[in-house]
Amino acid sequence: MLAGFPLRLTPNSSRINMKICIISDSHDNRNLMAAAVEAAKARGAEAVIHCGDVVAPHTLKSLLKFGLPVHVIYGNNTGDLFTMSKLAAEPDSLIRFYGQDAGINLCGRNIFIVHYPHYARALATTGDWDLVCCGHDHKASIQTVPTIKGGHSWYVNPGTVGGVGAPATYVLGDLGTMQFDIYDVALEEPAPPEPV
Repeated sequence: MLAGFPLRLTPNSSRINMKICIISDSHDNRNLMAAAVEAAKARGAEAVIHCGDVVAPHTLKSLLKFGLPVHVIYGNNTGDLFTMSKLAAEPDSLIRFYGQDAGINLCGRNIFIVHYPHYARALATTGDWDLVCCGHDHKASIQTVPTIKGGHSWYVNPGTVGGVGAPATYVLGDLGTMQFDIYDVALEEPAPPEPV
């Protein structure tokens, strides 16, 4: 990243040594979402993928302070799609809002983002995508899926970063090694008051 702007690479770029933070289902829990992105950035993440259920667009503003591009789709809890689009359209915005789903290329890796796991598994079988990311069921999972082309694609569901009905989790992925790890989100506890 240069001067606070997202790194832009063409699909033909030979650089594939980028770490990414994969989150989903924040459901407006700004504190947990920001804690996840902050921890991922400390571990080397250079971009964020959000697999839907942001709900309020302004929740994403809590991520701007980290200076990472955020690739986001909506889920089944869509909230205000107009404002989400408007936020992404601001000059020099780090937020990239794609709508229902997205096919993107980061550092030479073809990545598909969709909210629903059954669609994600189906897309992974095509062999067109190195990585397919989803959310929705709040169950963190990392799998390889055999493709019809004889290879495999990675299927990654980071669970719920908002901690809705399950522990708050995110995934840190390395696009160079294609290694993905699930992390629990930890909020910093406030320091106890000093004894008087």
